[in-house]
Amino acid sequence: MSGSRTWISVFILALAVVAAGSAKPVNPRAVEFTKRKDAVDVLVGGKLFTRYVFSGAAKPYLYPIIGPTGQPVTRHYPMKQVPGESGDHPHQKSLWYTFGSVNGIDFWAETPKSGKIIHRKFDKLKSTPGYGWIRETNDWVGPDGVKVCEDTRDLRIYSSEVMDFSITVRATEGPLTFGDTKEGMFAVRVADSMTVDKGKGHIQLSGGETDAKAWGKRADWCDYYGPVDGQTVGIAILEHPTSFRHPTYWHVRTYGLMGANPFGIKEFSGDKTKDGAYTVPKGGSVTFKYRVIIHKGDTLQADIAGKYAAYVKQ
Repeated sequence: MSGSRTWISVFILALAVVAAGSAKPVNPRAVEFTKRKDAVDVLVGGKLFTRYVFSGAAKPYLYPIIGPTGQPVTRHYPMKQVPGESGDHPHQKSLWYTFGSVNGIDFWAETPKSGKIIHRKFDKLKSTPGYGWIRETNDWVGPDGVKVCEDTRDLRIYSSEVMDFSITVRATEGPLTFGDTKEGMFAVRVADSMTVDKGKGHIQLSGGETDAKAWGKRADWCDYYGPVDGQTVGIAILEHPTSFRHPTYWHVRTYGLMGANPFGIKEFSGDKTKDGAYTVPKGGSVTFKYRVIIHKGDTLQADIAGKYAAYVKQ
């Protein structure tokens, strides 16, 4: 009898070993989506990397963005109240895309007189072997409820370090004028501990300008890095050469804002004879392309220059 029990035990153990061996391992770089009522959770290797919030706000945005330390690399406010964190500029929501003068309407601020970018539909929401792919169509609507234009944005997430954005704005309702203002356009608000002012961070442009001297300059890329959870991490925005009016100007501030903006030429240069405004004819479009790198270390340690070269070749 005891021999039978022994053989049964061995058989059960063997089945357990086979079952464990046949279980599909988690791919640490696999990108998957979970759609919710107002947001899409982006999972990398089974863990939350970011959340694409498409409803319930004046514009879509990504929050949180989990960095290499396991902590967010963008500011919590205004999505979440954290003691001691800055509470300025509530329209600066983690990572977003919008502009401060579209046919004279301010889509950058969030006031009763501002416009809104309203999610219409997801054209794609799928995982492929190499990346996760979100394609979304949005309507830009003025404070009077009248549609001004629309955009289609492609977001491809390759890992918790690399995301590509392509945003095409279409003049569907009539001519579309982007005015000359510093308030725009593809932007990030970094964690307070990473800022130059409140934290121990730094700003670095591809042309060599740093910190406060980086504001209003043109460059291929901008990197904002500083400490999070006791380690140096950074967020870099790289602009593709085929993006409109490359290289872009940078609306980047020592308090934590980093934005790529090709239109604010008069404000950035201080030359009132210049005008960065641009009009898209009815039926036309304009496209902006960026790569976001979330990295460990400073600009040099993360080889942002090398990553930009690879981006351009790709």
